[in-house]
Amino acid sequence: MTPPRPAAPPGDPPGAQLRADADPNPNSVTNARPASRFVEPARLRRILVLALPIIAAMVSQSVLNVVDTAMVGQLGDAALAAVGVGSFVLFTCQAMILGLSVGVQAIASRRKGEGRHDETAVPLNASLLLILIIGPVLTLVLYWLAPWFFPLLTPDPAVVAGAVPYFQIRMLAGPLMAMNYAFRGYWNGIGQSRLYMITLLIMHASNVLLNYMFIYGHFGAPALGVPGAALATALSVLIGTTIYYGFGWRYALEGGFLRRRPNRKDVTTLVRISVPAGLQNVSQSAGLVALYWIIGHIGTAELAAANVLVNLMTVAILPGMGLAIAAATLVGQSLGQGDVADARRWTRDTLRVGVLGLGLLGAPMVLAPDLILGLFLHDPNTIALARWPMRIAGLAVMLEGVKRVYMQVLMSAGDGRRVMRISVLTQWGMFTPLAYMIGPVWGLGLLGIWLGQEVYRLTQVAVFRRYWRQGHWARIRI
Repeated sequence: MTPPRPAAPPGDPPGAQLRADADPNPNSVTNARPASRFVEPARLRRILVLALPIIAAMVSQSVLNVVDTAMVGQLGDAALAAVGVGSFVLFTCQAMILGLSVGVQAIASRRKGEGRHDETAVPLNASLLLILIIGPVLTLVLYWLAPWFFPLLTPDPAVVAGAVPYFQIRMLAGPLMAMNYAFRGYWNGIGQSRLYMITLLIMHASNVLLNYMFIYGHFGAPALGVPGAALATALSVLIGTTIYYGFGWRYALEGGFLRRRPNRKDVTTLVRISVPAGLQNVSQSAGLVALYWIIGHIGTAELAAANVLVNLMTVAILPGMGLAIAAATLVGQSLGQGDVADARRWTRDTLRVGVLGLGLLGAPMVLAPDLILGLFLHDPNTIALARWPMRIAGLAVMLEGVKRVYMQVLMSAGDGRRVMRISVLTQWGMFTPLAYMIGPVWGLGLLGIWLGQEVYRLTQVAVFRRYWRQGHWARIRI
């Protein structure tokens, strides 16, 4: 007679105990062959199907930023500075909203894994409801405050004169942008990242055309200059929102899109996951401002070099972010199926893909830093300042990708508060004061700060990995 199997540990999700008989989940590790040294082809294919559209969409955003800068740059330095300041303030304001994408993705992927397909769009409905209630009020407040706080950021009246209307026009589309983030989380959560990519590509193409019309006054449109750039972006956001609703009507009705009303528990769960993710984004954005302020106290050449290094790192890490978002979806679906072992395996598989891919991507930064830096910097002394920090950044691409995967997996499992606490404490309790001591106080320059930044990243990776191995995240109910 077969002896009885032990019960699943208390608090595990339903079905968390791996069975010795046939498993309905084809991706489960139950009764599977020992894992290969790299990643099995079927699993690699599933990771790439989810991650590649996300990476393509993010890369298109970076390309659009370059095009925008080039088009606005023809209006002069004051116009370019106005758009730069306005965009940065807008990004800081939207950092909190980005948490909605994390919350919607985490819940939608979990519901799909649980087989509750008619409820996958409930978190999307809840986020749209919150945006309709809160969004207009916040938009009007920030719109009204703009003329007051921009003079605090820059003393140049010409820059302020351009930045205020730019920010105000973009803010009017703020609720629509928040809806777009919510839709992004939903499509990624149910494994339809291609819809996110298609929408973003259409938005970006529309933005370039509308910029050409409203900045310079072509095709019968008025030449509005800097406000025209804001209007073009706002209209492209409206186009994207319209497409998302159309896709929702076509592909998400079975998931309850605009049909199933979220209850109080649904809204509470969404807020519980989204708010820590949003606060972490705000902290990260503020930390970047603090880093620029610290480096600015070292020297202008160091600040110019740091700006190039940060922008290159931002682009280089995009594949890592795409893989991290894919991992969050796969882990969420496995947890919904009650297969904790498979959720762990998806994390490991994504990390293997990321380490290999990001290692290859960062290699040119290590091996040929002058060649890359020469595209952006023309002063030999500034290039010399940035040479070794660039090599460090090339190695850091892989490390940052590993960190992002652990962070997204933990947040998708509902452990966002822990992620937020670790991020805030290590950034403001460790790296920011350390960078100030290394740079302005001890005089170790840009290289010293970049070395300190890697100690900070290594610390975060070690802590996130420790919490991932402990497995508390696998017992959180969503």
